[in-house]
This record gives sequence, structure tokens and C-alpha cells, in this order.
Amino acid sequence: MRRTATVLTLLVCTLPLLAACGDDNTGSPPASADDSATVEITFSDGSVTPRGERVEVEVGEPIELVVKADEPGELHVHSSPEQELEYDAGTTTLKLTIKQPGVVDVESHDLEVVVVQLEVS
Repeated sequence: MRRTATVLTLLVCTLPLLAACGDDNTGSPPASADDSATVEITFSDGSVTPRGERVEVEVGEPIELVVKADEPGELHVHSSPEQELEYDAGTTTLKLTIKQPGVVDVESHDLEVVVVQLEVS
């Protein structure tokens, strides 16, 4: 009887420790849906900024292109598949996701310039 009581006491005392060992929490918060890369683009008086800047993004990471423009236009995203994104005069937020690694050019064909390069890894 004494042996059974000792074993039960030992189990009750160590059970919380065993449960803690199985905890998968690494201490870092989970990624939220709001985590995204933001690239600000400004079209004004026939020019654009940035011009050819590289921005690192993750495969599948949401990307927001915040376009401030003095007139409407279109950006060409040379991804697979290619994408054409129209923007209006004023501020327009364009959302996209790149699903393959590599360098993806975002161009203004009207100005014949690479606006930004997305380095996807």
C-alpha cells in the first residue's frame, strides 16, 4: 500500500513537468495576416521613384505597392504569370503575392523604366 501511495504521489508531482516538455511554443509570436512588405512608389511630372531599387520579400509573402501618382497608369510585374496592375491618380494600394523564388521586375512601360526589383527567396 505504501509503495502505491509513493508512486501515485510521484506521478501527481511530475505530471505537470511532463506536460511542459511537450509544449511546442518557441516563444515567438505567430505571423499575422497583416505582415506584408510595403513598397512606396511615386509618379510625378513624368518620373518615378524608386528606380530599380531591390526589395527582399519571401515566397508567398503579401506585397503592397502603394502608388502615389499625378495621373493614372499601369505597372507590369514580370512574374510567372505576368501581372498588369492599374492605378489611378492619387493614392492606390496594389496587392500581389509572388509564389516562385527569383528576381521579379516591376516596370512602368510608359516610362520604360524598372521601378523596383522584388528579390523573392
